[in-house]
Amino acid sequence: MFVGQIVGSLFGLIKKPTATILYGSLAFAASMMLGISFLSLIPESVKITSLYFVFLSFIAGMAIMRIVDRTLPHINPELMQKEKPSVEKSVTMLVIGMALHNLPEGLAVGVAFALDPILGISVAFGIAIHNIPESIAVIVPLYALTRDKAKSFLITGATAIFELAGFLLGYFLLRGVSLELLGIFLSLAAGFMVYISIDELIPAAQIRQNPKVGFPGVIFGLISVLIIGYFG
Repeated sequence: MFVGQIVGSLFGLIKKPTATILYGSLAFAASMMLGISFLSLIPESVKITSLYFVFLSFIAGMAIMRIVDRTLPHINPELMQKEKPSVEKSVTMLVIGMALHNLPEGLAVGVAFALDPILGISVAFGIAIHNIPESIAVIVPLYALTRDKAKSFLITGATAIFELAGFLLGYFLLRGVSLELLGIFLSLAAGFMVYISIDELIPAAQIRQNPKVGFPGVIFGLISVLIIGYFG
């Protein structure tokens, strides 16, 4: 998942990705994260905890992400199209917003790894793809403000610390806990991922406006989830 931020940061500094790459990767990530949530995380949680707790924790996960999304600056990939430097306060808030967005994403990966390493890898891969355009959206205005590539790269990369913290929290604190509690956190993680996909990735992918790019991304994302599930 950290690789996505590195790749996105380098893309943003060296060369802006084409619309085909941007929209295709967003559609792929959205499809993969939805597939993982509904085909892996939720079914696994239903096996080990009651449907009542699965439903409540899934809704809670979406609600938490909604609060985070409404409170913090919304990370929009279209920011990469801006040429003029943003004001310092806006860029600072954007970086803080990205850092705090990373915490529940890392938690989702850690929870998945605590249950099954193969499932954890698939969740991490989907979030890594999602992190590429997200990092571009942050580093472009940041570089426009600082005019320092190294500093911009380090600041953007430092936001991954929150993702790592979320991963460690989810992985180590949930190892050895009751299966019912683990199931609750799996549903919570599914809620995180579904909200990110529906609220951020799908609208940003503009699938209806770019069907030749968006639909293949969706199909490949679902196929990837099925392949991982089959071999896992």
